Order: sequence, then structure tokens, then C-alpha cells
Amino acid sequence: MFRRVILSLAAVAAVLIAPGLARADTVTQWNQNAATVLMGNLAQPPQQSVPHLAMVHGAVYDAVNAIDGGHEGYLLNARVGSPFDSKDAAAATAAYRVLRSIVPDAQDTIVDGQYAVSLAGIPDGVSKTRGIAVGEAAAAAMIAARTADGRFGPPGFPLGAPGAGVWEPVLPAFVNDPNAWLRDVKPFLIESSSQFRSKGPDPLTSRRYARDFNEVKEYGRATNSARSTDQTNAARYWAENPPNTWSRIFRTLSAQQNLSIDDNARLYAMLYLTAADALITVWADKGYYAFWRPITAITRADTDGNDRTAKEDGWLPLIPTPPYPEHPSGHTGLSGSIVATLQDFFGTDEIGWTDTNNAGLTRSFTRFSDAIEEIVNARVWSGIHFRNADEQGEKIGRKVAKWRDRHYFQPVHDRGGDHGDQDGGDDDD
Repeated sequence: MFRRVILSLAAVAAVLIAPGLARADTVTQWNQNAATVLMGNLAQPPQQSVPHLAMVHGAVYDAVNAIDGGHEGYLLNARVGSPFDSKDAAAATAAYRVLRSIVPDAQDTIVDGQYAVSLAGIPDGVSKTRGIAVGEAAAAAMIAARTADGRFGPPGFPLGAPGAGVWEPVLPAFVNDPNAWLRDVKPFLIESSSQFRSKGPDPLTSRRYARDFNEVKEYGRATNSARSTDQTNAARYWAENPPNTWSRIFRTLSAQQNLSIDDNARLYAMLYLTAADALITVWADKGYYAFWRPITAITRADTDGNDRTAKEDGWLPLIPTPPYPEHPSGHTGLSGSIVATLQDFFGTDEIGWTDTNNAGLTRSFTRFSDAIEEIVNARVWSGIHFRNADEQGEKIGRKVAKWRDRHYFQPVHDRGGDHGDQDGGDDDD
């Protein structure tokens, strides 16, 4: 009987563990598990998947850190484990319990199987039992903290009176974002969703607006564009589910840099918690400014009062326009927070990687900053953002990361030290 159980678990592992990740540590493996369930099976958009990954990895960090004790906790401020407890059991249990609290019943069997595979690889004994208990405590803290946090609230952005500069649902589906509730979700790290509000769109009659208008009109159009082939490939590469793309890159970087389970737990928590707050801030900004998309601006340029812009009937973008207001860019908010966090964690900008997405498009980078620079450009080349929105989104992500760096994940020997100012101002503009 015991042999049949082991064989069954081995079969589950063969299905659940992606190629190249069989030797990944528990933190990295559960990142893959969560990504598979949330973004693969459930097809959650970034507004859902990023906060959920933040919940999973915030709990995993607390579980591992409660045993390691090297840094301040996120929700578990006291060291509840001992150095002899199993970090693998703690990490797997924390991830499992939080993920189980998120997914619908139809996914329970898959998540249960992932957890069974994790526990089967850990020797039985007191260390495993105590590690499981630590993971349960970390998960319970996260689940309690995120209860009634605003997720899955009322859908859609309020619609103003039609007019120049005013956002409205557009092609291809004329949808009003069903996940617009993200703007009202309780942040994970920062004090409020308006703490790092952007400076807003450029005035319609300004030279800067006209400059951005004409750039996206020429480089972002679906046909007869000024884009190069490489620029088109970059636009298409970065359009494919950004959180899933970045999660894949995180796992690559973790393997390349030979990170320990402690380092992975902290890095993934920093990345997703910061990214979640960047997206919450961006969505609050989108609702605040409710600025029109290029597809609307270009086809109605005769209403903007700017003699440097020209209307073009039938203009279409390379990438279908998302169903929410234009300013600021969600992708650059997400990616700006990620790049700043990676730079903080590794203490350098000069780390490179190569990644191929599901469409077979490959991009290579030698620096973190090269990636965010390309993303800012790519959203213009996609035809869905004005450059100002991309730059302001990236700045939001950077500011949220700076706040996190000053207030969270401090080494324990820095406890009680001065982690920087508390005003959330524009000191890095």
C-alpha cells in the first residue's frame, strides 16, 4: 500500500512540476504552482493575480523568516519557529493554505496534489511537524489580514459625460473593467492608494500632449507603422500577461543567482507585495483621471483643441486596447516596481537574462534598467498608451518600491533604526 501511495505521488509530481523546475526549492516551486493555478487554470488578469501572489508569497516569507529570524516579519512580527524547524514544510504549508483560501472548489484537487508532492519530499519527524505549524500560523495571519480587503468589489469605472479627454469603453469589446475594484483594495505596504498619485495626463492643448499623440499615432498603429520589426516583437512580447512573464523571469534569476530558500522567500515577497501596491495605486489613478485612450484620441482629435494633432478615422492600435482608462500605465507601474525591487535586492543593475514567451518571442537583457526602458517604449509601440502615461506609471512603481525599502524587510540588527522619511513625497522626482 505504501509503495502505491509513493508511486501515485510521483505521478502527480510528473504532471505538476514544470520542466526545468524539478530541482527548484520550495519557494520557487510554489511560485510555479501558484502561477499555474491562478494565471493558467483560472486565467486571472493582473488585477487579480498580482494581489493573490502577494498574499501567497507574503505568507511564505513570514513562514520561512519565522524560522530563519534574519529579517523583520511582514505580519508575523515575533519569531514563532526554531532553527530546527523545516523551512520547506513551513513554506509549502503557508503557500498551500493561502492558495486554497483563494481558488474555487474546482481547483482544490490540483492544489491538494501540489501540497502532497511537497510534503512527500520532506522527511517525517518533529522538524516537519513544527514547520507545518509555522506555515499554518503564517497563512492564518495573511488570510485574516486580507479578509474584507476590497477584492471583488463593484465592477467598472464611473463614466463621465462624453467629451475631449474623457475615457469611455472602446474596441474591441467596449467593456468597462470588471476588475476596477482594484482601486479600492487595501494596500499591502503603503498607507493609501493615493499616497503616490501621479501628476496626471498632459493638458490636451499642450505641446507635450501633441508630441506624445503623434508618436503613438505613427509608431503604435496596427498597419503602415513606423515601428521596426524588433519594436513590433518587443510590443508583442511584453503584451503577453505581464505578471506571468515576470514570474517566469523571477524563477530564471533565482536559479542563475543560486539563491537560498531564505533569499527566495524574501525576494518573492518583496516583488509581489510591492507590485500589488503599485497596481492598486495605478488603478486608483486611472479612476481619478479617467483619461481617454489613443484609439479615442486619434479618431476624435478634431475635438481636442490642439492644432498640432490631426484626426484619423479608423485608426487601430497594434495591440487591442485594454478595458480601462489610459493614465497611468498599469504595465509600467507593475514593471517599474519590479525593476526597482530587483535592483534593491541584488544591489546592482547589471544582471542579465534571456526569456522566451508562449508565442515563441525571445528577449534578452544585460541590465534590469534595459527591461523597463523597453517596456516604456513597448506600450507606445503597442498603440495603447501615451508616453507620459508610461513614464508616470514607472515612477509610481519606483516610489512604492522606495517606500518598501525604507519600511519593510529590514535586517533584525537594524530594528529600531531610522528607515527614512514618512511623508511619501516626491523627493526622487
